[in-house]
Amino acid sequence: MNINSTTFKVRLGLFITVGIALFILAIFVIGKQKNLFNPVFTVSTQFQNVSGLQVGNSVRFSGINIGTVDNIRIINDSTVRVDMQIKKDVHKFIKTDARAIIGSEGIIGDKLVIISNGGVSNKLIADRQLIPSDEPVETDAIIASLQITADNAAMASDELNEILFKINNGDGTLGRLLNDESIANNIDQTISNLKSSTKGLDENMEAAKSNFLLRGYFKKKERAEAKKKKEAEKKLKALEEEKRKQEAEK
Repeated sequence: MNINSTTFKVRLGLFITVGIALFILAIFVIGKQKNLFNPVFTVSTQFQNVSGLQVGNSVRFSGINIGTVDNIRIINDSTVRVDMQIKKDVHKFIKTDARAIIGSEGIIGDKLVIISNGGVSNKLIADRQLIPSDEPVETDAIIASLQITADNAAMASDELNEILFKINNGDGTLGRLLNDESIANNIDQTISNLKSSTKGLDENMEAAKSNFLLRGYFKKKERAEAKKKKEAEKKLKALEEEKRKQEAEK
């Protein structure tokens, strides 16, 4: 192809134009994400462990991206300082008692800083002010805890299976009770004997009432019960009469 031809020059010009347009678009997108074209203010916080947080990660407030992580540096062996650039237009919503915590976008997504709404304070946060933080929960610790729970559940399941196996084989008191027919028959016979004994006791009581030696005792008991019944009826009538009088007075 002749580099001096008009076609080559047109193609070269189009290629350069498209390249410049893509470069400008990339600058615009990156600048928008990094707040290069918006007025910002700086907020800082400190953690013992940033859990993989990186410069450029998002900062959220009430579920909305409001800024980015600008700098992360180690202060000492137990403190890591995180500087964040926040959009100026959300400055009026962030109070001095707001707190920062490290979260993630989904279970295995990128880390981000979440700023809470704060509480009762009416003072707005100042530029470059340090806000308190809550230490993040490590994913490894969560997985380890879940693993312990799963191991305990598996152990309990094995023990339950062993107990059921013994019961099905007739081992132990419960196993014999459920699988041995002779024990079940003995229980049925015991219940039948208790019913017979109760019936015999009722018959003996009726016979005792007919005995002239005990007849006076049972009659005395019946009179006492009748007297109690009459007294209860009198009390009930008196209460009803008093209630009627109170209603009449009203």
